[in-house]
Amino acid sequence: MLLQPLWSFLLGHSSVLHSPVFPVVFSLGIYLSCCLPFMLLDLLSSRCAALCRYKLQPHSSVSWASLRCCLALTLYNHLLFIFPLTLMHWYLRTPHLPPQAPPLPRLLAQVLVCLLLFDFQSFVWHLVHHRVPWLYRHFHKVHHTFSSTSALTTEYSGVWETLSLGFFAAANPVLLGCHPLTELAFFLLNIWLSVEDHCGYDLPWATHRLVPFGLYGGARHHDLHHLNSRCNYAPYFTHWDWLAGTLQTPQD
Repeated sequence: MLLQPLWSFLLGHSSVLHSPVFPVVFSLGIYLSCCLPFMLLDLLSSRCAALCRYKLQPHSSVSWASLRCCLALTLYNHLLFIFPLTLMHWYLRTPHLPPQAPPLPRLLAQVLVCLLLFDFQSFVWHLVHHRVPWLYRHFHKVHHTFSSTSALTTEYSGVWETLSLGFFAAANPVLLGCHPLTELAFFLLNIWLSVEDHCGYDLPWATHRLVPFGLYGGARHHDLHHLNSRCNYAPYFTHWDWLAGTLQTPQD
């Protein structure tokens, strides 16, 4: 059991895992940790031409005012909405922590299925909120405030969007009956990929370069959506946009 030592270590801190504040602290802490490297890149790229060539929109810059605005909205949504819902969920469903870790192949397979489900759900949600003007104006327009993305714009969205996508992410592992360690792995990967989507950089080690045949869009894919809101609605993979005729690539 390759994952048993890790899971045994986490079980040794079961009081933390059982805490009602853990999900919020975990998601917010992981989110800000994922944003930090790209924020440092934003700071350095203005002084280093070698880094600037990786920017998807080289002439754009990130201001301190926009960073404060994005961070303030993220904290507002987490403290006033996500945290109370987490408390209610904790009261209704105490987390069960089994003594055994899941087999690594099962964890990897379930994380992939959760990611594919979330990608489909987000694609449908996203497409509907762009195609119905009333939904776009009242719920999704906030996220398109910035046509040039940066890491902290990832969660720059209204309450309805934040709660909707958060519900999809939380519900999928439950529907699949995933182990708590699998849930943590999925949340970690999902947050990282979401931040990478909005980072504003096309780096040599970016995820879309690691997945063959253009199956994964990544930051280049999502940056085009913020420039042209009539394409690339899926957050990660490209197959749903290809089937719907909404796929646009940098070469188009």
